[in-house]
Amino acid sequence: MAATAATTASPLARAESFVWLTARVLEQRRFAYHFLDGGPGRTGRDRGEEAVETALMAYRGQDGGYAHGLEPDLRGPVSQPLHTAHALRVLDSIGRCDGPQMELICRYLTAVSTPEGALPALHPSLRGYPFAPFLPLVDDPPGELLATGPVAGLLHRNEVWHAWLFRATDFCWAAIEGMEDSHPYEIEAAVAFLDGVPDRARAEAAADRLGRLVRERRLAVLDPERRAHYPVPPGYAPGEHHFPHDYARVPESLARHWFTDEEMARSLDFLAARQREDGGWPITWRQWAPGTALEWRPIVTIEALRTLRAHGRDIG
Repeated sequence: MAATAATTASPLARAESFVWLTARVLEQRRFAYHFLDGGPGRTGRDRGEEAVETALMAYRGQDGGYAHGLEPDLRGPVSQPLHTAHALRVLDSIGRCDGPQMELICRYLTAVSTPEGALPALHPSLRGYPFAPFLPLVDDPPGELLATGPVAGLLHRNEVWHAWLFRATDFCWAAIEGMEDSHPYEIEAAVAFLDGVPDRARAEAAADRLGRLVRERRLAVLDPERRAHYPVPPGYAPGEHHFPHDYARVPESLARHWFTDEEMARSLDFLAARQREDGGWPITWRQWAPGTALEWRPIVTIEALRTLRAHGRDIG
């Protein structure tokens, strides 16, 4: 059978078609910034940064946080920690974690933190609006490493200093160094913190311990062809496995030391092969609403391409 244009095009070209067809404005702007040097009609790289930041502003709340489905599994007009963490990752990816907006964001983080200075996964203000049923919503939520770790690590990496960060950092250290068991998303949050925190010796020691836990608990599929033999953590969707590339999204990550070159190569091969015929990558967690699944796929596609490129894979 003759090859079609879709199957002979590069992964990047196929993904571009998928993004223009399905993505929100924010993800279209992000794709153009990361892979099209800013996008059509640009006047330089700054033009692309401004376009991304302008699109992100549509999700900004008056309280300095972010809302309106920025993180697609949370809906409604109220700011949430997970939305704000998502916004910070976008800003970090374009080098814009600076200026007055960071002060506003940190004020929001302070306002929604728990008494120990950590972020809850969901703030109770979300009650009354749609959100993924697998996320817990309680009136007095505890602080979570899942929400706090990535934010604290990102602020450290960008040398954003604010009073909120001190107690949040202490919370993350205590959670990571006291961890006896975990699940993949929490491990990812721990890695995001450890990759950014200034105390590199302490971070490396903590990462070594986490790496042993990941391998002992089989929290990373080291052989994708045998992934059905790896356990899926409680509460995860069937087949919702994690792989070395999920933990070590860039080769500089401390999590990269957890895996051999062969294990990492197999993981990246598997990631590359997961691109679907329509050009996008799939989501692996439980789909609870058709609109949210559609909004997630361009986000996942951009991150898959960024991961492959960071590890030296040719994406076209």
